Amino acid sequence: MHAWSAPTIPSVPGTPPPLRIFDSSTRALATPATDGRASLYVCGITPYDATHMGHAATYVAFDLLHRYWLDAGLDVTYVQNVTDVDDPLLERATATGVDWRDLAAGQTDLFRGDMEALNTLPPRHYVGAVESVSWIVPVVEQLLEKGMAYRVPGTDGAPGGDVYFDSDAAASATWSLGSVSGYDHETMAGFFAERGGDPERPGKRNTLDPLLWRIRREGEPSWDGASLGEGRPGWHIECSVIARRFLPAPFTVQGGGSDLIFPHHEFSAGHATASDGKPLAEHYVHTGMVGLDGEKMSKSLGNLVLVSKLRGAGEDPMAVRTVLVGQHYRTNWEWTPALLEQAKTRLAAWRERAATTSTDRAAELATALRSRLAQDLDSPAAVRELDAWAAESADTDASDAGEGAVHAVIDALLGVRLAPAN
Repeated sequence: MHAWSAPTIPSVPGTPPPLRIFDSSTRALATPATDGRASLYVCGITPYDATHMGHAATYVAFDLLHRYWLDAGLDVTYVQNVTDVDDPLLERATATGVDWRDLAAGQTDLFRGDMEALNTLPPRHYVGAVESVSWIVPVVEQLLEKGMAYRVPGTDGAPGGDVYFDSDAAASATWSLGSVSGYDHETMAGFFAERGGDPERPGKRNTLDPLLWRIRREGEPSWDGASLGEGRPGWHIECSVIARRFLPAPFTVQGGGSDLIFPHHEFSAGHATASDGKPLAEHYVHTGMVGLDGEKMSKSLGNLVLVSKLRGAGEDPMAVRTVLVGQHYRTNWEWTPALLEQAKTRLAAWRERAATTSTDRAAELATALRSRLAQDLDSPAAVRELDAWAAESADTDASDAGEGAVHAVIDALLGVRLAPAN
């Protein structure tokens, strides 16, 4: 699967300080060890309602991380998946009378366009669940052979049913239930039921055990599962297998929204460790939730502000991005029209000030922004630095070179283009 076109990242003299970022699994700030390279996996969309502001906030947040590492001169391998077959997608396709493949393809294309408009760097590997099925099957077979997975009989009691991960059997010094999330059993049980789990499924050894392979049902898409039988993979194993195929074990950062901490990232880590004994990732980084009118913005609730709708209404994508970088990635916040208007005013002030900036002031600004971003990607503090700069008087030695330099700084570090779109 192809991603989207990569923008040109301007070169900015100097290097940033070491990054400290909040690791959800340890509940503390960490300094990722990079040694010239960094690797990042961010869980992608299930393409049936792309791209709402919660999506945009998450992918822009990890774009800031990607840009920071590139600014530090690192070789970054970034992987993102697309869950282009899953229950919610199939349900939406049925409800709307659209073929699930067409729905997935159309929404994925829309997402690509939104990401490109928001000046978001593409992943090096952009991988769909459908194309990864043949990689997943042998991993599930191996887990069965190792006694870390088991079959649950079908509803008619026949053998050869769905395959589930055995959370208790897979527990080790490297991973056990709660080692990624830090949640207690009661909290995990609540989230499991809310977020795609099936705790009431008869025959499971642990109510929290997640599905690895769903045998074929009438009217549902299915693939050759070799000894597993025809069917399709579960959600968590998809990301685990894709990550292992393209990234080192462990890779540097597993990223996504905070609603993925459990069960998704918990079990993706468990699947990987059960397969080869190595941790999935060194650090887990999660974004806050975006709300609208007092509710979390989500596809299930339907309270969505879509990037494509804003673009279609003529809104500047850089104003949308400015709203996003004005919020700290770990906070929960609410989208309002007032935030967009504030961003437009802010962008206009930055653009006006850029024309009166010297090269020395641009260099100072680069240092200030890097310092702010080094502290847990504090983009709101970086935005305040820009606001303070915009309120200054014109530099006496302003030049076209200074204007170009400050454009480059803001684009390279925050991904906000000041130059008008062509």
